Amino acid sequence: MCGATEGGLSLAGVDVAKEAIIQGQVVRDGSPVGGAYVRLLDRTGEFTAEVPTSATGHFRFFAGDGQWTLRTLAPKVDPVDRLVQASVGNVAEVQIAL
Repeated sequence: MCGATEGGLSLAGVDVAKEAIIQGQVVRDGSPVGGAYVRLLDRTGEFTAEVPTSATGHFRFFAGDGQWTLRTLAPKVDPVDRLVQASVGNVAEVQIAL
């Protein structure tokens, strides 16, 4: 089992054994939030990357081993921070509720 949620992002073509993957979905009241932004911050809080969520609220980062903060930004909502642990060979699957 890959850890991806049903209907989530496909891992086809991704060598999970060689990557530390952080992926998930942003939801509000149980519905996907497309067009939000998810930032990847390192353990010191420094900005590393940012991606927009897809129409289905999904996002993915390829990160290094360690603890990361996901900061989600969407209209009419305060930013939401979520700590996540990434490690090579694993998929950290995260759902972020706004």
